[in-house]
Amino acid sequence: MTFVLPKFTPPDFTSEKFANAKEIRVEEVKKNGVAPSGFYLTSHMPTYYHYNNKWILPEHNSQNCVAVLHDDTIIIKELNDLVVGEKVVMGKKSDGSNGVVIYKEGFDESVISTPGRSVETSFTDDYEYLFELMRHEKENGGYIVWVLGPSVVFDYDTRIGLSELAENGYVQALLAGNAMATHDLEGGYLDTALGQNIYTQESVPMGHYNHLDLLNEVRRAGSIDKFIADGNVKDGFMKTLTKLDIPYVLVGSVRDDGPLPEVYHNVSQGLRAMKEQTDKATLIICLATMLHSVATAELASSYRIRKDGTIAPVFMYTIDVTENVVNKVAQAREYIAVKTLVTNVQDFVVNVQRALLQPVDNFEVEQVAVDMHEYIENTTEEKLKSVNRLNID
Repeated sequence: MTFVLPKFTPPDFTSEKFANAKEIRVEEVKKNGVAPSGFYLTSHMPTYYHYNNKWILPEHNSQNCVAVLHDDTIIIKELNDLVVGEKVVMGKKSDGSNGVVIYKEGFDESVISTPGRSVETSFTDDYEYLFELMRHEKENGGYIVWVLGPSVVFDYDTRIGLSELAENGYVQALLAGNAMATHDLEGGYLDTALGQNIYTQESVPMGHYNHLDLLNEVRRAGSIDKFIADGNVKDGFMKTLTKLDIPYVLVGSVRDDGPLPEVYHNVSQGLRAMKEQTDKATLIICLATMLHSVATAELASSYRIRKDGTIAPVFMYTIDVTENVVNKVAQAREYIAVKTLVTNVQDFVVNVQRALLQPVDNFEVEQVAVDMHEYIENTTEEKLKSVNRLNID
């Protein structure tokens, strides 16, 4: 069966709700980074703006931002990024009374999830859907963004799995913090993550120094790229991303050791860099990080206008061993196009790797089943012919 990405159905603009709606009202920005009082606060849901007898849907949306009228289009901006003279949409309501309508009803029922999934919920159906979705995105110019916590790279097989997925076109960007990149590089440099061997998980003598030694040496080199280019890193996800020139955004916190030179210290700059990637995203996969997963859930649009003009949901998979984490992410996405798996992230990555990168084995199994079915049919048909001949004789 061919995978079909659920589409978003636009509203009937001839209906009373839209036909009688007012047009938007705008006011100019008087000071950089400050919106006029009474501005409209955006959602990541599909939102239409009535202007010049047209209903305008921005290419993507984001939570708690402002809508700016630019020529005949609407662009979504952070308050910090507003510039004097820009025209900001005004009003507090989204029912059409001020020319703005949020329209969730256009999403297909299949993308609406049920709140409160818990315990062990790594169901086969959710995996299978993800595999088909990832193949679809790879083959149709999608943009798959991974959001990773540090525990993901504490395991030997997971680092290999992520690297192979990137090499085969299933990773277009990484969002993470200082720790994830630090411990992955530590694994490639000293074979440990937080002082534990990445294969045996055994603590090594004075291993608590390892990630700090790693940070010191990367900072001495001046950058992650230079440290890798100097031959210090044997393997790992960060090395693969660097080799393939896949963008990564590392945003730090006040608790960071080091940090790595590429880590954003300025929160606003880090937000802009994250949003540059989430604005392109067609699928987001979040693993073992509540901070970055919830932040990404707030930043990313719930939909994208594709190159062919169709509107499609931006799916978000969130995976963690703690049900509270995945439920927070689902709630932030308002249960639209979000799938939660409560399971071990190392197992998850390896399952995805095997499903997507070993298709020959799957094909052979399916072919054996087809051949067996044909054999049974043919054998049955021959037996029936023999019986018929006996009856005739």
